[in-house]
Amino acid sequence: MLYRQLGKTGIDLSILGFGCMRLPIIDHKPEKINYSIATKLLYHAIENGVNYVDTAYFYHASVFGQRGESEPFVGEALSRGLRKKVHLATKMPLFQLRQKEQMETYLSEQLERLKTDYLDFYLLHGLNGDLWDKMKSFGVREFLDKKKAEGKIRFPAFSFHGKTEDFMRICDEYDWTFGQIQYNYMDIDFQAGYKGLKYAAGKGIGVVVMEPLKGGKLGNNLPSEMTPVFKESSAKRSPAEWALRFVWNDAAVTSLLSGMNSMEQLEENIKVANNGISDSLSKDDLLMFDKLRSAMSVRIKADCTECRYCMPCSSGVDIPDVLAALNNAAIWNDANTWVTGYVRVKGKAGKCTECKECEEVCPQGLPISTFMKEAVSLFRE
Repeated sequence: MLYRQLGKTGIDLSILGFGCMRLPIIDHKPEKINYSIATKLLYHAIENGVNYVDTAYFYHASVFGQRGESEPFVGEALSRGLRKKVHLATKMPLFQLRQKEQMETYLSEQLERLKTDYLDFYLLHGLNGDLWDKMKSFGVREFLDKKKAEGKIRFPAFSFHGKTEDFMRICDEYDWTFGQIQYNYMDIDFQAGYKGLKYAAGKGIGVVVMEPLKGGKLGNNLPSEMTPVFKESSAKRSPAEWALRFVWNDAAVTSLLSGMNSMEQLEENIKVANNGISDSLSKDDLLMFDKLRSAMSVRIKADCTECRYCMPCSSGVDIPDVLAALNNAAIWNDANTWVTGYVRVKGKAGKCTECKECEEVCPQGLPISTFMKEAVSLFRE
């Protein structure tokens, strides 16, 4: 495993982090983590040098916005003598906060759920400009300083879904250890993007990348137009390896998170990580990403990463599944390609009332109500 120094901390972080948002589950129910398989994956990752484990209050909840089961799983798994072998991160559930006193309540609850006395990293979850301003009014900077002094958290950090200029402003307004951003070869100009990545690094702030495979989309079921691009290269790598190597190629990236839910995925990522050296890709390799972006951009309709922040829908629409159906139809130019999956959704697009509550919380800023109308037409509900 390769390691990179995290900002100004002196900590060497594994370039591959273990993300606990997409653990293996039972009966397709996110709240039912398969403890046996998930534990084997986490232990195998740690045995192979992964020293960064990342979870959150909401991960693996039956409904987004509720308390999930990822933190208890991680707490149980690490309690068997592994806690001090990793740098543990979880996130303050900002979406739940209504008053500043809740910051203390949630942190205490999370420490208990994780069976630990301290957190290596405590992230403000899903910041954007408006949410940061709200948290400043709650005194979050003073709260983080206090908890550092008490030894409850070692380093403060944040994850981000917003505009580039807001990312830079947030970097300027507190002494952060790292920022966690969505970044991959399709998202170089999205949210914080390349500009934000370099800005943070220039201030000595580490950067941890989420969605390096864009919710798995850059690893599987790529559009047919992209196949010739991969074949043109003399370097024979899988699509997933190309995507991961793109992120690691930039020295400004400290680590990336991968939601590995099978041993096959984990083994591949560990193998690829052994070659994740910065500036190791050739000029021809980097040119290939331009070609891949061009091929992909003309096919994707709804740029959804399936984070499920939009759920639950008050009208009963299973929004991520509907968007996945639209994307599959667009990628393969066939409205019947995903019909089997589409009829399994909990609620149909036709139930959308265009309240736009989902659009207000969508990290990708998608025009979801418009897509719902397109789905009604395309799938003839």
